[in-house]
Amino acid sequence: MTTQHDRYQGMQAGGAAAVDAVTVAPPVRAEPLGGHGRGRSASPFARWWRGRDEDARWVRPAFLALLVATALLYLYNLSASGYANSFYSAAAQAGSESWKAFFFGSSDAANSITVDKPPAALWPMALSVRLFGLGSWQILLPEVLMGLATVGVLYGAVRRRFTPAAGLIAGAVLAVTPVAALMFRFNNPDALLALLMTVTVYCLLRALEGARTKWLVWAGVAVGFAFLTKTLQAFLILPPLALVYAVCAPTTLRRRLGQLALAGLAMVVAGGWWVAIVELWPASSRPYVGGSQNNSFLELTFGYNGLGRINGDETGSVGGGGGGARGGGGWGESGIDRMFSGNIGGQISWLLPAALLLLVAGLLVTRRANRNDSARAAFLVWGSSLLMTAGIFSFMAGIFHEYYTVALAPYIAALVGMGATVLWEERRSVLASAALGGTVAVTAYWSYVLLGRSTDYLPWLRWTVLIGGLAAATGLVLAARLGRRLVLGAAALGLAASLAGPVAYSLTTVSEGHAGSIVTAGPAVAGGRGGPGGGGPGGGDDGLGGRMQPPGQAQGQGQAQGQNRQGGPGGGMGQPPTGGRQGQGQSQGQLPGGLPGGRQTGERGMGGGMGGLLNGANVNAKVKATLKQNAEDYTWAAAAIGSQNAASYQLATEKPVMAIGGFNGSDPSPTLAEFKQYVADGKIHYFIASGGQGGGPGGNSGSGITSWVESTFTKVTVDGTTLYDLADEK
Repeated sequence: MTTQHDRYQGMQAGGAAAVDAVTVAPPVRAEPLGGHGRGRSASPFARWWRGRDEDARWVRPAFLALLVATALLYLYNLSASGYANSFYSAAAQAGSESWKAFFFGSSDAANSITVDKPPAALWPMALSVRLFGLGSWQILLPEVLMGLATVGVLYGAVRRRFTPAAGLIAGAVLAVTPVAALMFRFNNPDALLALLMTVTVYCLLRALEGARTKWLVWAGVAVGFAFLTKTLQAFLILPPLALVYAVCAPTTLRRRLGQLALAGLAMVVAGGWWVAIVELWPASSRPYVGGSQNNSFLELTFGYNGLGRINGDETGSVGGGGGGARGGGGWGESGIDRMFSGNIGGQISWLLPAALLLLVAGLLVTRRANRNDSARAAFLVWGSSLLMTAGIFSFMAGIFHEYYTVALAPYIAALVGMGATVLWEERRSVLASAALGGTVAVTAYWSYVLLGRSTDYLPWLRWTVLIGGLAAATGLVLAARLGRRLVLGAAALGLAASLAGPVAYSLTTVSEGHAGSIVTAGPAVAGGRGGPGGGGPGGGDDGLGGRMQPPGQAQGQGQAQGQNRQGGPGGGMGQPPTGGRQGQGQSQGQLPGGLPGGRQTGERGMGGGMGGLLNGANVNAKVKATLKQNAEDYTWAAAAIGSQNAASYQLATEKPVMAIGGFNGSDPSPTLAEFKQYVADGKIHYFIASGGQGGGPGGNSGSGITSWVESTFTKVTVDGTTLYDLADEK
């Protein structure tokens, strides 16, 4: 393949007019975003709107249009998800009431126990609730803003070395990736993690431009805060990034190693300050560290949230791991094809084959470049991040959920944007045009396969994508022989065919609400895997995971409360939920233009509004009024087994509700003796019955507490919900 890599480096701004409109710009010089030298007569707004001197006039408006379109997509129907994952929403509500709960990430404002993650992802939500009050938009809007920031940072990272078109393609691919359209509208920590990982790569690429210590240190800071978002997952890309910098940075080896040491120190400080405070804080005056068995954040980090996710040995887990030859155990088969299989494929893999092919192509194009070539380094950084993260996800034997794959979306999008535009520049080469056409053909076929996994989902679309994609691929292969207009038409058709499937899935995703602990994007999918019960949450025979109830079934303050179908209460705390549909009542929505809105399936709580391991409970007005009565006289208005149960009542009443046993109901907090003392001191008003669920390896405290309460206190039934008044002994 003939390379024009030197032309990339040597082009001047004045040559931009000679470049086709699809690529439109010379490679970006190592300078900050924004215009320079525009003349003093131009207004600040005009200079900002115009962008860089070397940019065509359409570049800045196109970028802003991308952000606006992404915002409209992510904001559409946002409140349909209600409080989304009530586990984290309750913690945000608690943090808005108590700065101590804010700092620790406590599940309730009285600080009985924390969530099973560090608190960084909770802080934006808690601040939003503190400023604007509790509600669905206040919880979820920060996630949308994280999505917009991720698209913007990705655009900046890609266009600095390549072209504005490359940045726009990358940003668009990220925005319409189905799992991104899901998670940037949902309040799990993954949205902030994806943003911080993208910022990390951006800072590293800036550092590689001139061996800039400042930018490498900022990369370390971003990783540190990513650790405070989702612990060790933040470190997955560290080995390849450090290796790329150590080899490719344009300075001496000694200085490279010193810079990496400084970046490592910055990472430790940025992520370690909070850990040090928590570990040094007296356990008697701080909340219990949720997810741990010994009230230790370090144990949580390296156990349940760390190595346990890799080998499946997760003490206190709902049961994951253990898998046999192909691994995965209760969380679905692991293996090299995991990212392509079942329901997981429809979340993330639409352009994954293209990204892998374009990674190889990009490395071939830059194969003769110098050691410190920034274009090759960019392919190595984005590509190694993708391969490392996808490899870990594919073979991990512990808890794995489909939505984890949002971490791959920025890497895939960057490789597609960079690789497509590099091959376009080389299109007069037979090998380059063949590679570009072949990539489009593979993408169209894979979209055809993925669209076929959803029964009766837009059958016309899969054939349109396949035929259009193959036609575009043919035109691109013949690029050297066709006229400019025909080639541009083939490129546009190829881009449309490649994005049609993800766009449809994303529109279906935003048309419905999602709630519970495990959610999936897109329509129902047959034969999914990747979660408990073989088929797995969101990926079983019907694939209906985490979708909201039809309108009219509500929780608390008028917010829709959808029930995730995977983990009904019948499963029992501490056990993997069973697959299969448990929902009551389905509705088929439709988007403008005939796109299906997807089925909306919800599971109402069992008798008395009781929730489950992965789902919240339905709290009616009478129960809410009962719990709020005289609540100011108690530290906790109530206590319930499991965080999802407790969260629902806390969000409805906005009063602290103790989550016995934490998320899984298996944490030894509080012990029976501690609970008895709380009751004796008059700190808890009601105990909310949960059918005897709960109790973990730490002495079955949940079961013991339930038995003691049932035998000691008077049962009160309020509109089908069983409560025990802990101020009224039998």
